[in-house]
Amino acid sequence: MQTKTKNNHIGRKISRIRELRGMKQETLAEELGISQQAVSNIENSEKVDDVKLEEIAKALGVTKEGIENFSEEAILNIIGNTYHVDNSSAVNYGCTFNPLDKLMEAHEENKKLYERLLQAEKDKIAYLEKLIK
Repeated sequence: MQTKTKNNHIGRKISRIRELRGMKQETLAEELGISQQAVSNIENSEKVDDVKLEEIAKALGVTKEGIENFSEEAILNIIGNTYHVDNSSAVNYGCTFNPLDKLMEAHEENKKLYERLLQAEKDKIAYLEKLIK
């Protein structure tokens, strides 16, 4: 039985969502325009102010409410209850989404993120070249 405090630890939820997205702290930090250490501090914080939480949610490709209501137990329950094997026949039990669709959505979000990061790097290089000339 987990404590209410642990369930409402926003930083831990942010960390877990970031990990599930396959994103490093450094990447999230760059997306937010802060240091990796600042992301680490946020992920160790029990509470995060609403404005910052909105920014983090956008960077992670989820809603603020999605972070606030995130539950590892719910995800494990969905995974655990999705298939029941009886005499080698798989019967679907209430999975309301196609996991492959969700995986492809996450992949597309990551592609967009990397494209934005690449564009930001190209912009920096162009700016630096302009300064040199």
